[in-house]
Amino acid sequence: MPRAASKTIKTRTTPYDVAEHLRTPEEMAAYLDAWLEEAPDDAAGIAKALGDIAPAKGMSQVAKDAGLSRESLYRALSADGNPSFATVLKVAHALGVKLQAEAA
Repeated sequence: MPRAASKTIKTRTTPYDVAEHLRTPEEMAAYLDAWLEEAPDDAAGIAKALGDIAPAKGMSQVAKDAGLSRESLYRALSADGNPSFATVLKVAHALGVKLQAEAA
C-alpha cells in the first residue's frame, strides 16, 4: 500500500510587541503595575516596562510631553539605559500613569 505524501507545514512567527496591546492608560498602568509588583527592586526592568509602554503612545509624543529629546528617551529606556529617577517620573507622567507607594 503506498504511503501518503506528508505535507510540510510552515509556521511563521513574528516578534511579540507588547505596545500593540496597550491601548488605554488603564492597560498601560496595569502593565507597569505588574512590573512594580513582580520586580520592585529591578530598576532596569521598570525602565524597560516604561520603554515597552512608550511606543503605544508614540515615542515622539512621550518625549515631547516629558521634555526630552526623542534620542534621549530612546537611550534612557534602552536595555543599557540607566535613567535618573527624575526621568522615570517625567516619562510616567507623559504616559499618563503614576507610581504609587504602599507599605511593604
